[in-house]
Amino acid sequence: MGDSDSNLLVLTNHEVRSLLDGCEREVIDVVSRAYQTHELGESSLPHSTFLRFPNQPRDRIIALPAYLGSDFRVAGVKWIASFPENLEKGLERASGVLILSSPVTGRPQAVLDASVISAQRTAASAALAGRVLQGQRRAEQVGIIGCGLISLETLRFLLAGCPEIRRVVIHDLDEARAQSFKEKCRGVSAEVEVEIARTIDAVLKDASLVLFATTALRPYVTDLSSCAPGATILHISLRDLSPEVILSCDNIVDDVDHVCRAETSAHLAEQVTGNRDFIRGTLASVVRGTIPARVDDQKISVFSPFGLGILDMAVGKFVLDRAKANGSGTVIEGFNAG
Repeated sequence: MGDSDSNLLVLTNHEVRSLLDGCEREVIDVVSRAYQTHELGESSLPHSTFLRFPNQPRDRIIALPAYLGSDFRVAGVKWIASFPENLEKGLERASGVLILSSPVTGRPQAVLDASVISAQRTAASAALAGRVLQGQRRAEQVGIIGCGLISLETLRFLLAGCPEIRRVVIHDLDEARAQSFKEKCRGVSAEVEVEIARTIDAVLKDASLVLFATTALRPYVTDLSSCAPGATILHISLRDLSPEVILSCDNIVDDVDHVCRAETSAHLAEQVTGNRDFIRGTLASVVRGTIPARVDDQKISVFSPFGLGILDMAVGKFVLDRAKANGSGTVIEGFNAG
């Protein structure tokens, strides 16, 4: 099924979700191996391309091409849209497709719904960072700022990677969304206590692990004095923290060159200093043991992942292999036939 060079396998949102159901630990491992493969230079990763729209500053569609070698041997592109106002229309903020191509012939092999893969690779990346950068600390309380799909997925992956989590404090500018998120958390874990906070400072207080997953376009957090000493911040949305805050922290990223662009907080910090010396290294370097997880137990650690296309390729390949093994998806025969 789908093995012929002339055929194309199509996997819908529901099919992708079913193939990934219950695979949190496996996906975290896939993401870890993808990072390490990239770190070793066995990848090709052009910069993402942002398509923006006149008079729609919050909306964008991003193209992320990538090739990942080693045991993965997969190439492709993710075309992912982020339209925040979709939420007001009862639609998901993000949607897109992932195209996987043969690195041997270049022919497209599969088209997959990208939104589930994108959310889960982001969540797995955050969970990996949370587990690794915490070191010997136990993340019993987690703070979450931004109550969207990414936060829910990340919480699910964090619980898989850090089972010691017992309490979650959440905050969103939309109180109804925060309440809805609290209800959804019960579906993720009935054992974890969830509390809604009215301020960001209330979230930061006492949380050893903090997640920022918002749609912020520019920094609004200028002070982390409420944070517990040595806390780990998973800065998934990339633009919440001011340059001054970034410069005061211990910074770990997924890829130094990629994260210092597109007006991210790291990019703004680079513009302030004129260099990238404030970035201590990559998560892959920590995972591989070439740099320590911590150099100062009292300093706040910030993980800023730009979101690399290699992760979409790696998780997409994982999904594709599972689909072929159990006969999932729809095969379009002769799609590539000349």
